Amino acid sequence: MKNRLDGGEAVVQAFRCLDMDYVMASPGSEWGAVWEAFARQKVSNAPGPVYFSCAHETLAVDLAIGYTGYTGRMQGVMLHTGVGLLQGSMGIDAAQRLGIPMVVVAGEALTYGEQEGFHPGPQWLSSLSVVGGPHSLAAPLVKWSNQASSPATLFEQLIRAGEMAQRTPSGPTFMTVPIETQLADWTPPDRIRDVPRAPKVQPPAADIEAVADLLVSAERPAIVAEGSGRDVAGFDALVALAEMLAIPVVDAPWADYSNFPGGHPLFQGVGQPDWLDEADLVLTLSARAPWNPPSRRPRRAHIVAIGETPFRTEMVYQNIQADRFLEGDCAATLRLLAEAVAASGPKNGAVEERAAHWAKTHETRIAADREIVTEARAKKAIDPIVLFDALGAAMPGDAIYADETITHRQRLMRHRPYKGSRSYYRVAGGLGQGLGVALGLKLAAKERPVVAVIGDGSFMYNPIVQSLALSAHEELPILVVVVNNTGYSAMAKEHRAFYPDGVAAENDLFYGRMITDLDYAELVRPFDGFGRRGAEPAEHPSALEAGLAGAGGRAAPPPAELPSALEAGLAATREGKTAILNVMVDN
Repeated sequence: MKNRLDGGEAVVQAFRCLDMDYVMASPGSEWGAVWEAFARQKVSNAPGPVYFSCAHETLAVDLAIGYTGYTGRMQGVMLHTGVGLLQGSMGIDAAQRLGIPMVVVAGEALTYGEQEGFHPGPQWLSSLSVVGGPHSLAAPLVKWSNQASSPATLFEQLIRAGEMAQRTPSGPTFMTVPIETQLADWTPPDRIRDVPRAPKVQPPAADIEAVADLLVSAERPAIVAEGSGRDVAGFDALVALAEMLAIPVVDAPWADYSNFPGGHPLFQGVGQPDWLDEADLVLTLSARAPWNPPSRRPRRAHIVAIGETPFRTEMVYQNIQADRFLEGDCAATLRLLAEAVAASGPKNGAVEERAAHWAKTHETRIAADREIVTEARAKKAIDPIVLFDALGAAMPGDAIYADETITHRQRLMRHRPYKGSRSYYRVAGGLGQGLGVALGLKLAAKERPVVAVIGDGSFMYNPIVQSLALSAHEELPILVVVVNNTGYSAMAKEHRAFYPDGVAAENDLFYGRMITDLDYAELVRPFDGFGRRGAEPAEHPSALEAGLAGAGGRAAPPPAELPSALEAGLAATREGKTAILNVMVDN
């Protein structure tokens, strides 16, 4: 009995064959067979994934999102039957939207004590059963969802789920593994194969040549990047192509990653500047929504959509207005385009003139942004722009940012503190995932500082206690910057937009904006972390004087305290402590 192989071993062996580093898990009572397999792996010192336990299902999924987002390596997630799946569904939805591959498993019981010699526990009859099985709940959120058919098929079905998750379009897959299947005898196949990585799909050579011809002939080309910076290869390939033809680059309004160096002369900011209407060719890179509203395409441009999945099945409405598509891995496509362009050379002789023009435009935009910062510093309350500017100055160049802001996102992206490739990750989908994604990024890049920039409304949705406990227990220190405008400002903004002359606007009575005034910085103290709270904006006469007041009601610090407080938070993380800075800002 001690050395018998069962379905639990089949699950762990499948994860080994899929070359997973971790299985992110929120414990559930059905996983005894899998835990036994992990214990066997530990005692025998066998290679395999690390079982990574945390106390919340959304946190488990978001750890996998952050880790895979940085490394590109798919991970496994174990949840507790249907109830755990529902808790983790927010993260699974985000993984689907971001195209993050993962294999999610949950258990169930099938016999409810009626099988002689086996009783899973009364909770399965009274509380945990799901009509149709947990896989019916997961089906709308994932690429593929099913129940393990039998002990004989369990291993290969999990392998197939992992292979599907990594294929284009990549995303999460789900499988229900009944307790009875886990406990059944399992005979490993005669040959355990290593599962190959999914291939990088490339567009046809003829399509590459056609777009390369458009590029070298264009007089006013432009690039709009949304998800091309997912990996270093995509970031570098975009820089190389843009420099080759002096093509200006802008980030799409909902960019998922850092796609292009912010200080590069060809970088022209965020959004849809007016000059795009004069472009004759626009490349959109891994973009789900390059224009806002969707039909507002550049007026004169021939638009080429580049990316693995230009059409997103998770979107109800999408209108990217493309005239041509290059479907395939974005980094590979950009490299192939650069090779084709190099082979033919530009035909209009305008590269040097374009480079000079966009360098000057870049300098003008940077100067305007600096003026905005200067004006923001004169306010009585801390403007988020001042915070983001100070954050960029205080943090080292290799810092990674997980962004879960809403009201302030565009300002964060415009006055971007992040630098270089793999330095910015947008938290997708519903609120409450920023801490988990940041911790997943830290797990993947322990040598780099990780900063979670979170609005106070977003912060309240997070599994805070579980995240801070995991951070302390697993030695994953991060800096959490709460951008606190004391309410759900997005709610008040939309209410006012719908009813500009309404009763709420007249009486400043916006019910949707209300939020707790809890001192978020205090939450980290039970976990031996570093916390500091910002002064109330009305208490002090200038933005910098309103800086970050020390905990315990000390007087407001001098103007230099804002950057020094950020540096203190960073220093705490270097000492192994997670830090929360609760920064009071205006709207």
